[in-house]
Parts: sequence; C-alpha cells; structure tokens
Amino acid sequence: MAVDSGAIFAEKAIVRIAHGGTVRFGLMNGGRIRLYEGSPFSGGQLGKQYAALKDARLLAPCRPSKIVCVGRNYAAHARELGNEVPDETPIIFLKPPTTVIAPGETIRRPPGATRVDHEAELGVVMARRCRKVEPEEALAYVLGYTCVNDVTERDLQKADVQWTRAKSFDTFCPLGPCIALNLEPQDLYVRCLLDGHLKQDGHTSDQIFPVARLISFISKVMTLNPGDVIATGTPEGVGPMKAGQEVVIEVENLGRLINTVEDGK
Repeated sequence: MAVDSGAIFAEKAIVRIAHGGTVRFGLMNGGRIRLYEGSPFSGGQLGKQYAALKDARLLAPCRPSKIVCVGRNYAAHARELGNEVPDETPIIFLKPPTTVIAPGETIRRPPGATRVDHEAELGVVMARRCRKVEPEEALAYVLGYTCVNDVTERDLQKADVQWTRAKSFDTFCPLGPCIALNLEPQDLYVRCLLDGHLKQDGHTSDQIFPVARLISFISKVMTLNPGDVIATGTPEGVGPMKAGQEVVIEVENLGRLINTVEDGK
C-alpha cells in the first residue's frame, strides 16, 4: 500500500519502503520520509535524501530472522480460551519469517481451514544482538515497536500438541505499518477492528509478563538478532476472519496495520 500518514500515529517512526525501484529504510517525521543510507539494523545512517509519500509503498518494517511469540500473556485471553494463566514462566513459540506480510497485503486462509482468527499484538523490534540480558537492561536493545497480527488457525491449534502448524502458514504474520520510536511499552492500548467493528480492546499494562521481562527471558533461551520481532501476546476478544473482510490492528501512538482476508488456493 502507498504510505498513508493517517495510518501512522507515531511522532517519529522508521519505515521500510519501495521507492524508486529499490527498497529503502526511512525516518518518518512530520509527514516527511528522510531516507537512510543502508539499514538502521547494520549501522546505516540518515542521509540527505527525502522520499515523497505518494511515491513510496509501505513494506513490512523489518525482515526478522524469527518472530518469537508469547502465549497467554493477558489473563482475560487465557480465560476466554479455557486455559490456565502462566504464573512464573512465559509461554513462547516461533513463527517463521515466511509468515510475514506488509500492510495492505492479503491474509490467505489455507485450503480446508475452519477457523482463522485475528490476534492483535504489540510487537517489539530488536535493534541489536541480544543474548542473556537482565530485565533492567533489556529495553536498551529495542529499536522500537510495531503492530502484529498473530494469525492463528484455531482448530488446528487445539488439535495439535504444539502450535507450529496453526501459527505458521504463509501470510500469518502481518507487520507494520512502521517501527515507532520512543514509546512506553506498558502504557499502550491494543485493538482489533474487523470490518470496522471493535473486537479486541486491551491495554499493555494488563500483560502478565511486561516487555522487559519477556526480552530477558527469551534472550536466555535464544539469541535475538537485529530486526527480530517479539509478539507480546493478545488481549481477549480473538475471533474468526472470513474471506472478504478487512482486519485492522491498532496500537496507541503507533499506527494501524490494515490487511484484507481471502481464501487461499
């Protein structure tokens, strides 16, 4: 989709765009995009060139080597699915990078799928390599925050012992529209609208495990690379998406991630 400043709420945000036949990173500030020379994940710096919004197309804001997801991080969501609330250890699982799609792209329901759900989440984008850090230092490794839709085939999730198949179909991880800078991760509303109807309306202060603790916990299990994404859990109100519907994931002071849904072949 073309860059829509109305879909980006953040005062300052990094975007990844198709512009002039190439893929570039840019800093969006006051409705203008100042382009990077190189990548902010590998030491790239802001250059002197600017891109016009009308000439730029939004891509997924990063290319993670992995997406680390957190299950049951809101008590009300755990209860709505009839699950126990974790009390000491976060539940984590992975989505492969092949699930990632950009704002405006289409979520494809797999052939034979019976219930494909939306899950609105705050995503954490890592700035640099992160391994075995403590919670009090964890946020220093964060570049910024993005919207995530942790799309899930719910009936497969219930049928399988582990969740990989249900979470890992191509197109099952829309990301975007940007990487918002300078946010307070525990003070944000997270919402989902389906065809304009509010379905999820949560707040990150209700997370069982806050972002800093999640980063620390995950970093002691696996190394987080620059551009990796942590999806921090979804509030209550998850539900099915049908072909032809539009799903919007909205995070306060960040932006709106908009995708359509179709049946895949």
